[in-house]
Amino acid sequence: MKAKFRIEHDSMGPLKVPATALYGAQTQRAIENFPVSGWPLPPSFIHALGLIKAAAAEANGELGVLDAERVKVIRKAALEVAAGRHDAEFPVDVFQTGSGTSSNMNANEVIAHLASHEGLAVHPNDHVNAGQSSNDVIPTAIQVSVSLQVHEQLQPAIKHLRRTLARKAKSLKHVAKTGRTHLMDAMPLTFGQELDTWAAQLKLAEQRLGDSLRRYRHLPQGGSAVGTGINVDPRFSKVFGKQLSRLAGLRFSPADNLFAGIAGQDGAVEVSGQLKSLAVSLMKIANDLRWMNSGPLAGLGEISLPALQPGSSIMPGKVNPVIPESTAMVAAQVIGFDAAITVAAQSGNFQLNVMLPLIAYNLLQSIGLLSASCRLLADKAIAGFEVNASRVAEALTRNPVLVTALNPVIGYERGAAIAKQAYREGRPILEVAVEATGLPEQELAGWLDPLQLTQGGLVGGEH
Repeated sequence: MKAKFRIEHDSMGPLKVPATALYGAQTQRAIENFPVSGWPLPPSFIHALGLIKAAAAEANGELGVLDAERVKVIRKAALEVAAGRHDAEFPVDVFQTGSGTSSNMNANEVIAHLASHEGLAVHPNDHVNAGQSSNDVIPTAIQVSVSLQVHEQLQPAIKHLRRTLARKAKSLKHVAKTGRTHLMDAMPLTFGQELDTWAAQLKLAEQRLGDSLRRYRHLPQGGSAVGTGINVDPRFSKVFGKQLSRLAGLRFSPADNLFAGIAGQDGAVEVSGQLKSLAVSLMKIANDLRWMNSGPLAGLGEISLPALQPGSSIMPGKVNPVIPESTAMVAAQVIGFDAAITVAAQSGNFQLNVMLPLIAYNLLQSIGLLSASCRLLADKAIAGFEVNASRVAEALTRNPVLVTALNPVIGYERGAAIAKQAYREGRPILEVAVEATGLPEQELAGWLDPLQLTQGGLVGGEH
């Protein structure tokens, strides 16, 4: 019968470790010490650790710190971690030591175990962690994983939603609807203009994220324990950045000040703020869709979102706006994650932040949630909604606020009286305006044409 456990050793002594585990004693201690949430760090963070260890091995080989054979086997094992082949070997809880040392040692131990073979011992600290400290590896892993996930997942998802909105806006550019301010009827605009507004918000979100990530790709790796670079070749940061960029397919470079990259998490706060800003935009879009879809009889009823599932366990035929609701909940969660990141980033004392795993987890969760929501909103709500043309047209013709267009002709006071009368009597604004002004109906109809009013300009002038 095979043994269930093996004995591993670290600086604190021997410890039982599951016989088949690739990790060692320090990881096992963390498993036993932190049975908090059952949430391991996200796979994308673990994959970034793999890239970092591979790049560090390459840099240490180039600088003569590691021999060629150890560089080769460490690189191979680390890239297996980066490729996600050993995700199950990283069980350490998010709520662990604040530096993330347990996760760094988890990676060191797994890679050392994979890299060691008969005649060649690879030590997790002396070889895999050569020229590194948890204090620069973990902040670097946060920045690398976030940068890659935004580049590979979130930015394409935002672009997809933005392009879906643009296509839908183009198809509805000649369909006028009642505008609303304070949830009250206002001057008309087209559905195309409304959807283009959302697309513009998303484009700005893309640009803000891009601006932040340019700064966020400057890494503190090489600062070692406190930023001084103790036990690290002075050339390491630059060589490491070159090797990591090649492996990751995204350009990374050393931070201007390695101390700041380890002591503070200001960059994480900035990126989280941009994620929160995107969440706020998505919440606005989702809630606008819910209002426009409300009804179908007692609400606005301007659009009909795709019917995806029954909406009630008791009310037959009810269909709810489930995708906008899902999106709004994601937005709320991202805003909550941002609040936690803000608190976590304040928790830096002197030379080290001590809530790094929480920052990593929340940033990566936010990116994943936002990426999924952008695609769902595009494919299951925006692309397939239909305009209820008769409902929209009826509301437009009865909108008293259209009289605003006549302000240059009849003045504000007379316009207000016409609007009040039309509203009071439930009559179209054109009908009341003809009676009250004595102006030709055809001329008034041109000035009060909702589609024409969406183009702005002055009555009787260029639109």
